[in-house]
Amino acid sequence: MCGIVGYVGRAEDDSALDVLMEGLARLEYRGYDSAGVALVTGDHTSTRKKSGKLANLRAELEADPLPPSTTGIGHTRWATHGGPTDENAHPHRGGADGKLALIHNGIIENFHSLKRGLLAQGTVFTSETDTEVVAHLLAAAYDEHHDLTEAMRVVVADLEGAFTLLAIHADQPGVVVGARRNSPLVVGLGADANYLGSDVAAFIGYTRQALELDQDQIVTITADGVTVMGFDGAPAEGKAFEVTWDAAAAEKGGYATFMEKEIHDQPHAVADTLLGRTDADGRLTLDEMDITEHQLREIDRIIVVACGTAAYAGLVAKYAIEHWTRIPVEVALAHEFRYCDPIVNDRTLVVSISQSGETMDTLMAVKHARLLGALTISVCNTHGATIPRESDAVLYTHAGPEIAVASTKAFLAQITACYVLGLYLAQLRGGSFADDAQSVMKQLGEVPGKIETLLGRMDRVKEIAGFMADTRSVLFLGRHVGYPVAMEGALKLKELAYIHAEGFAAGELKHGPIALIEPGQPVFVIVPSPSSEHGLHGKVVSNIQEIRARGARTIVIAEEGDEAVEAFADEVIRVPVTAPLLAPLLTVVPLQVFALWLSTAKGLDVDQPRNLAKSVTVE
Repeated sequence: MCGIVGYVGRAEDDSALDVLMEGLARLEYRGYDSAGVALVTGDHTSTRKKSGKLANLRAELEADPLPPSTTGIGHTRWATHGGPTDENAHPHRGGADGKLALIHNGIIENFHSLKRGLLAQGTVFTSETDTEVVAHLLAAAYDEHHDLTEAMRVVVADLEGAFTLLAIHADQPGVVVGARRNSPLVVGLGADANYLGSDVAAFIGYTRQALELDQDQIVTITADGVTVMGFDGAPAEGKAFEVTWDAAAAEKGGYATFMEKEIHDQPHAVADTLLGRTDADGRLTLDEMDITEHQLREIDRIIVVACGTAAYAGLVAKYAIEHWTRIPVEVALAHEFRYCDPIVNDRTLVVSISQSGETMDTLMAVKHARLLGALTISVCNTHGATIPRESDAVLYTHAGPEIAVASTKAFLAQITACYVLGLYLAQLRGGSFADDAQSVMKQLGEVPGKIETLLGRMDRVKEIAGFMADTRSVLFLGRHVGYPVAMEGALKLKELAYIHAEGFAAGELKHGPIALIEPGQPVFVIVPSPSSEHGLHGKVVSNIQEIRARGARTIVIAEEGDEAVEAFADEVIRVPVTAPLLAPLLTVVPLQVFALWLSTAKGLDVDQPRNLAKSVTVE
């Protein structure tokens, strides 16, 4: 989950620290327990590191500046081994002379046994981290081989777990060496300079040309070039790509927080994810789909694997894909998938959903699914990420960079991509819903404009959030596709406002949760469209009456023209009319806005909630 950045520039350019600090500012969403930098300065390395947010490191650098340098590494940490202290902050030095500095993202699973061996040799440790173990091992290997790349190759052979490592050594100025296994690392290709980062945000201010690295690869950058090899020492090549967004996309754009900006980015996120999905005849065409049409026609079961918000996107997708294709769909939490002895075969399609494409639990689920013979498709927002490369096919969302830790626009883009996948499968299989694919795609094309309209009506939601700043508990109810929306609304409130919040299927009320209702209890109710099947609208209106009779304060999200809710709602938030299966793309927006402004009213950090990080790259 940590953010890492590396840089080597030409000899006459001594701006390494500036590049590192800008990269860390863009990566702080990945972890903000501590931050640090290390530079090659003359015949030694110089480090500064500080617990807490990046601002603390900036203050440290102002009080104790570093010499100019052309080469350096930087790190912003989400703590795993060892608490968020100055001592545990990265970079860590290795060896008695302290000439080597190392940063790390991930977990070294066998660090205890490795550390015991070092302690037996008399090595002195100054931190509680697994990272410092690797730093000392790497320093010893360098003393033997006198080459940082070779030393890295030797050391990674003894490491178990998931990791990205970046290292510098004072005896090899102008060189940064990195290694990756099951953890993100991407190369930035510049003019007379090269970069490394846990994602492209680390260097987007300097170049949009990048290089994907594969699993178990070592990369060495200098100002003049990039070399890649496997952990076995065999030469390798990365895959070049161009980043399709620029540095401005990762800025706040005049909004007070990244989350507010990203909520307002959602019309574009949905529209861009729909771009290029149909041909001149209006038929769906997925250019990224490397699985054959024959294989997809043979699918008789779909399993969606994801975590958190992405899992709720999968639950929305379940309703739509089953309706359009008549293929049974199961949604499994990725971290449970491997351990429930899943029944899959070559007619099973496993769809993974991950914004970063680096979520470790989801990655391991994908690998397990492939091992069992399933076909795998990744829904992902990040080019060059690990999960798409480990999958048989990928369906990219095009939400642009999502910096706020709590997901908003990625959620809508994921739902949109899953809709596209479901309609594509329906088109391939034929039958009664194949002809509807073009019609539904047209309806989807109208959704971005409806989101834009809805965002212009959020003043009352902001006011309600302000009034509820002291609220201790909020409940959310929904049915059908409104049920995962209710759970997502509750999750946003937990993440941002640190208060108790639960999302329930409205039909479960009388089976227990109604006991939670007491006078004044706020309850958000996502009401299905009156045009929904199976009389769901009337059933949910009855639920509203039941909780209102017991004193609940009802905040109802209903489509325009639905007058049946008026008599039983304390507040009604209107959303534009759309097809019932597409409604989550609209009904979740007020819940996002509510969580944003309730957190703001409480004076909390909206973009960087406590204890969380954007990309969970450890199990």
